[in-house]
Amino acid sequence: MSAISLTFSTREDTSNEALLALAKQADSLGYDTFFTGESWGRDAFTVLTMVACHTSTIRLGTGIIPVYSRTPGIIAQSISSLDILSHGRATLGLGTSGRIVVENWHGVPYDQPLHRTREYIEILRKALSGDRVNYSGRLFNVSRFALGAPPIQSHLPIYLASLGPRNLELTGQLADGWLPIWTHQRHIADMKDTVAKAAAKVGRDISEITVAPQVLCYVADDCEDIENAEGLMRAHMAYYIGGMGSYYYNLFCRYGYESQATAVRDAWADRDRPKAYAAISDEMLEEITVFGDAATCKAKLDYFRQNGADMPVVSFPHGSSDATIQNTLRALAPSVGDKSS
Repeated sequence: MSAISLTFSTREDTSNEALLALAKQADSLGYDTFFTGESWGRDAFTVLTMVACHTSTIRLGTGIIPVYSRTPGIIAQSISSLDILSHGRATLGLGTSGRIVVENWHGVPYDQPLHRTREYIEILRKALSGDRVNYSGRLFNVSRFALGAPPIQSHLPIYLASLGPRNLELTGQLADGWLPIWTHQRHIADMKDTVAKAAAKVGRDISEITVAPQVLCYVADDCEDIENAEGLMRAHMAYYIGGMGSYYYNLFCRYGYESQATAVRDAWADRDRPKAYAAISDEMLEEITVFGDAATCKAKLDYFRQNGADMPVVSFPHGSSDATIQNTLRALAPSVGDKSS
C-alpha cells in the first residue's frame, strides 16, 4: 500500500463540521497524516487538537507552522501536548513561511531564516527528548529547562518545508521528512539528490527522510468539471507566484518558467487577475499539478512516486467544493477506492 497524506487549509470559511467530516473520511480511508498549516486563519495546533479528538489512527501534522511565530519552547510544549492527546500521532512540520507573512502579519524581522531554522530544530530535538535543555546559539540561549510533559513518541518526527538549495541541505542534515510545495515532477529527483548528499555528509541516509511533496489535486467527473479544475489550478498557482513575494516566483524561474512567472507577476501587480491566470502555461499545470479523471490522477501521482516521492500530500485548489474534495480523497485513497467515511 503506497503511503499518501493530505493537507487542508483552514483559511477558508470552513465549518468545524465540514472539517471533521473530511478528517474522519481520510482516517477511514487509510491516509497517513492530516496536515494543516497556518498563515492568518485558524492556528494549526487548535485545529489538529479538534481532529485528534475525532479520529483514531491518522497522524496529525503541522504543515507548516512558521518558526518566527513562536519560541522553540512554546512549539515544544504545543507539539508535545498534541502528541499526548493523540496517543502518539503528532508530526511537527516547520518552515520559515515568507517575508510578507512574517513581517506584515507577525511584525517581526524576516532575518537569518536558515540559521533560525537550524537553531529551532536543534533546541526542539533536545526538548522533545525529555532531557534538560542547555543551548547556546547565535539567536537563542536556553538554560536548564525541560518539558514537564514530554511527548509519547521517543522520537517525534520533524519535517521541514524547503525548496532552495541551502534549505534542502539543512533538511538532509537535520529533518525526518521533507515537505516541499509546488514540486515539479521532473525536478523532484534532483532536489531529493541535494537532500541525500547533505544527509550523507553527516552520516545519515536518505531512507531516514520521508519525501512528502504537497501536490495540488482535483479528481473530476466529466469534461466540464475538468475545465473547472483547470481554472482553479491556474488561479491558485498565480496567487502564489504573483501575490506571495519573490520566493515562489524564484522557484518557478528555477524550473525554467521565468517568462511565464514574470508575466504572472506583472499582471498581478496591475491587478489584472484574468491575465495573470492566463499566463500560467499548460505545461506548468501538467508538470506540477494533478487533475483529471481518477485513473489519470492516480497515474500522475505514481509518476511523482517514481521520481522520488515517498508520501505525496494531497492538497486542494482554493475554491474546491466539499463534494470535490471528498471525491478526490476517495479516488486517491491507499485503501479500497469506494470505501466511504
